Amino acid sequence: MPLSRLPHFAYQRVRVADGVSLNVAVAGSGSPIVLLHGFPQTHLMWRHVAADHTVICPDLRGYGASDKPAEGGDPLTYAKRTMAADVVALARALGHERFVLAGHDRGALVAFRAGLDHPSAVTHLACLDVLPTLDMWDVMHGTSAAVGYHLYLMAQPPGLPERMISASADAFFGSFLDAWANDPRAIPTDVRAAYLDACRAAVPSIVADYRASAGIDVEHDEADRAAGHQFAMPVTVLQQDWGAALGFDAAARWRA
Repeated sequence: MPLSRLPHFAYQRVRVADGVSLNVAVAGSGSPIVLLHGFPQTHLMWRHVAADHTVICPDLRGYGASDKPAEGGDPLTYAKRTMAADVVALARALGHERFVLAGHDRGALVAFRAGLDHPSAVTHLACLDVLPTLDMWDVMHGTSAAVGYHLYLMAQPPGLPERMISASADAFFGSFLDAWANDPRAIPTDVRAAYLDACRAAVPSIVADYRASAGIDVEHDEADRAAGHQFAMPVTVLQQDWGAALGFDAAARWRA
């Protein structure tokens, strides 16, 4: 059976916007830290995390057991600005006006936007294994960009990418789980099944999330960069060495 819950965590659904509630697992005590998962995962990716904090692990809007509002032609539905507002609303609903925020992959892009939009709420920021959206598109070029083919596929207008992915969802999402885990034992069978179940049921919203990163998210990030906005809180970045494959200096791009 797929793993459906983190042991020793309490679960609840928290309303964060009109018609949108997030599935969230909470454990521990002390100062709060919110952990945001990446693609093609859910909050279950944090199953090995233990800390002397109140640990808050939601499924992002559009993922896992959280609500999946229809994109409906509104680019803001899955904008990282909207998803970041979800996270701040979630923390406040749980009684935390200020919190540490860490995100991986897609979750790191949400955390990135939350750090820029909500500096009074995010005390410390950690971004794991992602580049800022503008830098990501800047470094993806030539034949080396083939590793990010899914970014271009899901950036297409609604219709075709959803149909193509839905037709072979397990093979599509499973290919990333298999390719990105150096050790096959890192994702046990029950966890892999849970990820695939969750993704299979969320193709339109996952595609909408990625489509936003080729559209509205670029607009928001360009506006911040033009205005010279930077993070006000301490930031930690953990990054795989993609530079060898894609030819960029991750540290230099993040320092900017």
